Amino acid sequence: MLYLIFSIICSVTVGVIFKIVKRYPVHITQIIFWNYACAIMLCYLVFAPDLSTVDSSAPWHIYLPLAIMLPSVFLFLAASIKYMGIVKTDAAQRLSLIIPILASYFIFAENFNILKIIGLLIGFPAILLILSKKDSMQGNRWVFPVVVLLGFGIIDVLFKQIAIAAVLPFTTSLLIIFCGALIISLLVLVKELVLNSKKLKAVNFLFGLLVGAFNFGNILFYLQAHKAYASNPSTVFASMNIGVIVVGSLAGILLFKEKMSILNYAGLILAVAAILFITLSQVY
Repeated sequence: MLYLIFSIICSVTVGVIFKIVKRYPVHITQIIFWNYACAIMLCYLVFAPDLSTVDSSAPWHIYLPLAIMLPSVFLFLAASIKYMGIVKTDAAQRLSLIIPILASYFIFAENFNILKIIGLLIGFPAILLILSKKDSMQGNRWVFPVVVLLGFGIIDVLFKQIAIAAVLPFTTSLLIIFCGALIISLLVLVKELVLNSKKLKAVNFLFGLLVGAFNFGNILFYLQAHKAYASNPSTVFASMNIGVIVVGSLAGILLFKEKMSILNYAGLILAVAAILFITLSQVY
């Protein structure tokens, strides 16, 4: 469970950083670009993956979609927050849990025991209760949160496939994916620099390094968790999503003084119970 805890902490920290950057004149595309540049550097320095082993037998059918989707979903996430509000966007991101849970049963042929089923049945209403907040943002651009929901769900499933693939070490796969994501984000960045007359700013570089460090840790520990629970992917999918909501909510309360309703607190209690049941399902 340590890998999951570290992954949750890194994921929530990325969210905290994005909440803080709203106070500064930043540009999201530049932050995303520097984020992947930092992640590549960390991956290479920490693991020194052997790229000479990469050939046509590598799972390129997984690498390419991930390389395209990672920066693209980040951009849709920012657009969804802008047009639909942070509450609807967060709900879409967390409800993406539905996709990998279905994949656990239909694709990875996982057996669900009664404890895990109880945990999941508690977990979904817990998510809805925690996210049941009034949202002052108005609009009907539902395409953004819908893409966020589908995008994060599919990314989770693809990362699970990377974690269990035996063709290459997952650290080598991680470097390839980060390099692909950097290329995609570079294309978007060049387009905005040239066509929209944007300028590179140091503040974007600094925030990009911060996001990149914790984003690297999030994905690294997430993949490690999937390797540790190779036969029970739903445990990782559910615990990660519910855990991020619980820790993220606590961070919002303690760091940003966000107000929580009785329903929100009830959801937190249910979420803790869901994680407990899912954890017990690994023991019994």
